[in-house]
Amino acid sequence: MQVEQKICAIIEPSLLELGYELVQVKHFNLGRRNILQIMIERLDDKAIIVSDCEKASYTISALLDVEDPISSSYNLEVSSAGIDRPLVKVKDYIRYKGYEILVVLYRPINNSKRYQGILEDTLDDEIALNIKGVVYKINMADIDSAKLVINDKLLKNNLDN
Repeated sequence: MQVEQKICAIIEPSLLELGYELVQVKHFNLGRRNILQIMIERLDDKAIIVSDCEKASYTISALLDVEDPISSSYNLEVSSAGIDRPLVKVKDYIRYKGYEILVVLYRPINNSKRYQGILEDTLDDEIALNIKGVVYKINMADIDSAKLVINDKLLKNNLDN
């Protein structure tokens, strides 16, 4: 099990109890700094504010101090997933059907790793992405990363919430 998966298993139940959904866990090095980045959203769909990040950070720190899944020192960063949030779980793709997304693949298909279009559907193990009127089926196992594209529809939806 990767360190990110271990951390998810450790912190997700407590975050849910606090009213937060765990969006993404990333562990990486930035120069000489070892970073643990945690992205969260509120379960009530309200915007994340600084006090939410503080509360989640305090809980996460306590849990990770006990379980110690990372042997070296690291900087913990807890933040909102943001308006251009990453799509990580199948339910993220289902939730944002009809929105424009940017998909980056592990390996190129038709000489490209990057595809941007309207997310039309999410099937068992693939997504349907409409790019200028042509629908492409992309296997989820081929997706390295995906995120929402900031546009008028996304901005309006954010303002309405």
